[in-house]
Amino acid sequence: MVEYPITRAENGKKLHRFLRQNLPGLPLSGVYKWIRVGRVKVNRKKGKPDLVLHEGDTVQLFVSDEEYAALRRRGPKFQGVPRTFEILYEDGDLLVVNKPAGLLTHPDRQEHRDTLINRVLAYLYDKGEWDGRAFAPAAANRLDRNTSGIVLIGKHAQALRELADEIRGRQVDKRYLALVHGRIETPGTLKQALIRDHEKNRTRLARERRGRHGVAPETLEAETRYRPLAVAERLTLLDITLLSGRTHQIRAHLAGVGHPLVGDIKYGGKPLRGLRHQFLHAYALTLADGRRFVAPLPAELRKLLESFGLPTDLPAETSTST
Repeated sequence: MVEYPITRAENGKKLHRFLRQNLPGLPLSGVYKWIRVGRVKVNRKKGKPDLVLHEGDTVQLFVSDEEYAALRRRGPKFQGVPRTFEILYEDGDLLVVNKPAGLLTHPDRQEHRDTLINRVLAYLYDKGEWDGRAFAPAAANRLDRNTSGIVLIGKHAQALRELADEIRGRQVDKRYLALVHGRIETPGTLKQALIRDHEKNRTRLARERRGRHGVAPETLEAETRYRPLAVAERLTLLDITLLSGRTHQIRAHLAGVGHPLVGDIKYGGKPLRGLRHQFLHAYALTLADGRRFVAPLPAELRKLLESFGLPTDLPAETSTST
């Protein structure tokens, strides 16, 4: 018999998923059969496939050591996944990283392997902090592929839930640096609701009251605050506070009022001096407990600002409310 104590990382996982992750050599049909015939027990009692495990429980597997070892074998993990990314902060619960522009946060239909989260998982797997079977660490926030800056990674389920709750409760202060077309002289707040077009991967302002067939489209409330830092040659450098976290929110809001981001071709911006992606950097993030993280400005963005004589120092910690 093999006993497996349930840790904090596995808290909340269903029994059948726990077995699939811990015994990759056992097919799903075998998992259900083992549970049904009593080869798997939880706290010495026969369980059911959808039984939820809790920290402190003990799973008993009635299997020989040799069979257990064979069923646990799996192929090499994360072959071909780079381990390179900038760590801003790390402890047992939280990993804060600086995502470069051009890298997806999560896999999509075009890219499944080289993403930020896969790089993080490979890093944690290599250092022995994640075994590839328990709860997979995940991002609490995400950035567009071509937006750089801070991403929060919850290392276990409880940490991720707490981060998600803070973000939903608007307890996390998220700051962005953006370079936009046109002159903006005074601070302001954009509260226009947004409509997401998933097929075209675009977000638009919810100006229309009703849809094509007389049905009101689904709208998402969104709020973006901005503060101009400097102006040069009909360009404005903005310090932005994101009060809600809609997809493409900053890009759609600013384009909607005639100030698209430099380099953001999708939303009407123009490339400048070699920069062909949006000038948007998530430079600072403050958690509910007061911890503040700052991500350095990428070299290509710094170089562009210098070419226009705009400041390259990140804004000090200050309010952008109007």
